[in-house]
Amino acid sequence: MAQNTTLTFLGTGTSQGVPVIGCRCAVCRSADARDHRLRTSAMIETQGCRFIIDAGPDFRVQMLREDISHITAILLTHKHKDHTGGIDDVRALNFVDYPHAVHTVNIYATPDTAACVRKDYDYAFVSNNRYRGVPEIALHEFDDSQPLNINGVEITPIRGHHSRFATTGYRIGDVAYLTDFKEIDASEVEKLCGVRVLVVNALRFTPHDSHFSVDDALSLISRVRPERAYLTHMSHEVGLHEEAQRRLPEGVWFAYDGLKVEI
Repeated sequence: MAQNTTLTFLGTGTSQGVPVIGCRCAVCRSADARDHRLRTSAMIETQGCRFIIDAGPDFRVQMLREDISHITAILLTHKHKDHTGGIDDVRALNFVDYPHAVHTVNIYATPDTAACVRKDYDYAFVSNNRYRGVPEIALHEFDDSQPLNINGVEITPIRGHHSRFATTGYRIGDVAYLTDFKEIDASEVEKLCGVRVLVVNALRFTPHDSHFSVDDALSLISRVRPERAYLTHMSHEVGLHEEAQRRLPEGVWFAYDGLKVEI
C-alpha cells in the first residue's frame, strides 16, 4: 500500500516576511490571511517521519501553530538567516519529555551551511563549560551529490545556485521542494522526473538577480511537468494573493501559510 505524504507550508514569505515592517502597500495592509507570510519553511510528513525544511526566525511560531512536539530532522537549504535564524528554538523540542528523556534534534546540512551553523550557534557545540539549556543538536553534514537515508526514508538533494553560492532543494518521494533557486543545471532537473508535487520559489513577477521570478519558476515547472505545483518564498511585490493567483496557469498555485497538501 502506498504511503500517504502530507506537505504543510509553515511559511511562504521572503526574508522580510509579509507584511514588511513599516510598509503601507496594499499587500502589507491586507486583511486576507493568505497575504500574511512568515519566513519560508515547510514540513513533510511521510512513513512515520516528520521533516522540517529550514528553521528561520519564525520557527517558534510555526511549531506552535502546527502543535508540533517531536520532529525527525531539520533539513537546511542554505545558510541565510531567514532559513537558519530559529535554530536556537529547537531547545523546546529537546525537553518535551524531560526528565524522562532529552531529545537531540538532528539537523542535516551541506558542509558550507553546517560551518555557518557551528559559527552562529557556537555555544551549542562547545565541549567544556557548556551552559545548561543550550540546544541539543546533532549536526550531520552530507554530500549533496548523493541521496540521504533518514529513518528509512530516501531523500534526494537537488543542487541549485542562489546568486553566488549553492542552495539545496529536496525530493522526498513524490514531493520536491526548491527554495532560493536562481539557476538549476539540467542534470539536477532530471532528478525531479516523475515528481507529482513540485514547490518552487518565486520572489516576484519581475526579474531578480538571486531568486527565481514567477516566470522563471513557471519555466522550470513546464520542464518538470508535475501534477501540481506551488510557488513559495514570495515578497509583497507579488501582489495580493487573490489577484496574483488569476495570473497563474492551471495546475499552479501560490502557496500560503498553513496550506496542507495531501499526496
